[in-house]
Amino acid sequence: MNPATNIELNTLLTKLIQSAEGISDLIFVVGKPPQAEIYGRLTTPPGNLEPVLTSARTESLAQGIIAGNARLIADIAKSGSCDCSYSLGDLCRFRVNIYRQNGNYAMVLRRLASQIPSLDKLGLSPAFYEIIKEKTGLIFVTGGTGSGKTTTLAALLNEVNRQNECHVVTLEDPVEFLHPQLKSTLSQRELGRDFYTFPEGLRAALRQAPKIILVGEIRDRDTMEIALTAGETGHVVYSTLHTISAGQTINRILGMFSRDEEQQVRERLAGSLRYIVSQRLVPKKAGGRLLVTELMGSNLRSREAMLLGEGETRRFADIIEAATISGWHSFEQSLGRAFEDDLITEETALLYSVNKQQMYQRVDAIKKRTTAPEAHSLKMAGSLRR
Repeated sequence: MNPATNIELNTLLTKLIQSAEGISDLIFVVGKPPQAEIYGRLTTPPGNLEPVLTSARTESLAQGIIAGNARLIADIAKSGSCDCSYSLGDLCRFRVNIYRQNGNYAMVLRRLASQIPSLDKLGLSPAFYEIIKEKTGLIFVTGGTGSGKTTTLAALLNEVNRQNECHVVTLEDPVEFLHPQLKSTLSQRELGRDFYTFPEGLRAALRQAPKIILVGEIRDRDTMEIALTAGETGHVVYSTLHTISAGQTINRILGMFSRDEEQQVRERLAGSLRYIVSQRLVPKKAGGRLLVTELMGSNLRSREAMLLGEGETRRFADIIEAATISGWHSFEQSLGRAFEDDLITEETALLYSVNKQQMYQRVDAIKKRTTAPEAHSLKMAGSLRR
């Protein structure tokens, strides 16, 4: 890569990152100046740091990140996009997707946190400490793009690293959090650099004597098949899926297999699935975003629903809310608590819920509880004045 291009790219990225608080993504598309997603809102950073991007300018910046890497060049030629990581000195690291749109280069840089978060710092409930006690099975963290799945996985792995003496193998695209070697021994492997497909990497991981395997994302049937086998043969497998609830996660997994295999997969899931964490980042009233989660573990009722499918008496949402004593909770319960604590608006609670009707009822009940004392105080004050 041209050294001058490298310096220019790093200078621009540094200015953009330092232009505002709460930047999660930088977006470079021809016809717009560089944009930033700040607390979930796409905007142009203040300060006129860069004019409207031309095709030549965007390609130059993209080539500065590609840096002649043969795999990335081949990926773009074959599929129209490539994924990699990029380090901005000691300031921060990025997960980068470079792609072609309308014949031009474009790219999105996801800012990676420099510090590994703790479960407490993320505001996760004590039930999450039970997750890391599992010795076998599958643990999924699910949600949409940009919902913090990788951050939650990093916090779980960080707690494992602090407490357990075991070998952990991670398969990531790219490596986002660099974990120190504490009590655990970590082998962090990056797609394209250390292994070439997730199925191949996962098969190899089974021969690397791990107790825990982290798969950045399960994208296909082959990877899911090997993950199920790993969970059944004495390993814990942590991974992510792009689903928004426990029920949708089960359906997504089943959808990776043929109809002839469905019952067998249901039986395997019922035996090996330990936890599903679903999450969303929602806007807070005071600014910034709040992590809201749904948590489902494994009990007799959840396993029955996995085996037989959901029905009137076997709804995952009802099973979750009936197990609050075990720390399980639904999105509606989490959003309800946040609304009651005045962290989010009523509109946000309704917008981000899965079951809208139930959320309406929950919000109404909260409003009645919170307004009743005020009404009583006004009535007493009126009586005293008379």
